[in-house]
Amino acid sequence: MTICRSFIMPCSELPGSWTGRLSCLLLCAALLLWTPSIASAKPKPHQGPRHEPELRILDLKVSPNPYTVSSGALQFSVLIQLPKELNGATLLEVSSFITSPSKNSLRFLTKRTALEPHAASTDGTAPPQVTVVLTWDGLDQKNVTSGAGLYRFEVRPKLLANGEKGPRTQMVGWPKRGTIEVK
Repeated sequence: MTICRSFIMPCSELPGSWTGRLSCLLLCAALLLWTPSIASAKPKPHQGPRHEPELRILDLKVSPNPYTVSSGALQFSVLIQLPKELNGATLLEVSSFITSPSKNSLRFLTKRTALEPHAASTDGTAPPQVTVVLTWDGLDQKNVTSGAGLYRFEVRPKLLANGEKGPRTQMVGWPKRGTIEVK
């Protein structure tokens, strides 16, 4: 009975006895072997800088800057380089988001242009380029004349392909950002 007595000891006496110490040691060893070691964890693969997509804004001209609302429309002239292969894309969408310093006045401009399929250039010639012009009449989202201040804008190109439920985004180019002074 003395052999089994150590197994039926009250829990308060267990840590002080040699069997309690042995069981704690075995428990710690089991937990140590059960948990994965740091060395066996997979390291995160090194990711270099992201490559710019083939759809690019080559040039962006905003005129006039500074802009006076009563003088007419503000124009964003965007020169875009298309990718070598369109892969079924049929529309080029260029959008601009204009925000006031207080973020109370904003305007979203967009223009879609149908694209003609072009053959992929294998001889090293430059990919095709398209110029798109967006115009802003100086009105905000509520059709109220924008107040004076330094406005921020972002222009972004997208390639769209016709899907079952309408145009679907296929490729997005990096945006160009800037400011416009409105008087």
